[in-house]
Amino acid sequence: MAFNTTTILRSVGGGGGGPGNPVNIPVGKILMWLVIVVIAIVVVSFAGCGIKVVDTGQRGIETRFGKVVSESLPEGLYFYNPLTSNIVEMDTRVQRTDSETDTYTRDVQQAAIKYTLNYRLQQNAAHIMYKDIGRDWEMKLIPQVVLGTLKEVVGKWDAVDLIANRDKAGNTAFEAIRANLAERNVEVSRFEITDIAYTHEFENSVEQKVIAQQKAIEEQNRTKQIEEQARQKVLSAEAEAKSMQIRAQALEQNAKLVQWEAVQKWNGVLPQYMLGGGSVPFINLTPEKN
Repeated sequence: MAFNTTTILRSVGGGGGGPGNPVNIPVGKILMWLVIVVIAIVVVSFAGCGIKVVDTGQRGIETRFGKVVSESLPEGLYFYNPLTSNIVEMDTRVQRTDSETDTYTRDVQQAAIKYTLNYRLQQNAAHIMYKDIGRDWEMKLIPQVVLGTLKEVVGKWDAVDLIANRDKAGNTAFEAIRANLAERNVEVSRFEITDIAYTHEFENSVEQKVIAQQKAIEEQNRTKQIEEQARQKVLSAEAEAKSMQIRAQALEQNAKLVQWEAVQKWNGVLPQYMLGGGSVPFINLTPEKN
């Protein structure tokens, strides 16, 4: 339909403006009013429409009259009716908490446990967490699970053994905390016991015990050293006795070996004074006959 004419005829009544007389309305004015009406409709529509941007690392939850009506909304731009609905955000990025708690060991020693925990809300379960617990789920859920698990794990160790097996106890607690929070739509990526502290009285008693154990070990080592030295002496004496026995048997079997032993001990100097009838020892001037 083309608007090439310049007027639109409309009956408006009699006389000069009476019935049957045409009224001229410019087409341009009609178009202008149409544009104004369209703009007004758009403005009113946007004015009555809420806009929400869900940022990276967040999940959106849409509620209508306070009731959750959507799954977890990923990052993006969303429109909603602000009169009846709302979109709230839940942080799903990895969080870190460093905290401390007091508990007791199996031998009833008070221990102050410091720990580090890394965790995050499961992205596809943000709406469930918001519905069941709320936006402050970290304060309500994390300490309850972590502290309960630590009390259970630490209570299975004696105080001294817990210090020596801190990593093992930490791994046990990590597995239990991860399984427990997974049932509550929370992912745990790291847990570590960073420090274990006891009362000053207990630490002093442990120190004295360690010193006593070290002294006992030193005494044991000294005893072993003495026993080893004695054993070496016995072995040396047995070897010497056996050597003497072998030499005695050899002397009995060969009389000339006595002279050979004496020659081995002689310094080569002849005696300066000799009694009558004496002879030079060990010198045989008579050649042996074959």
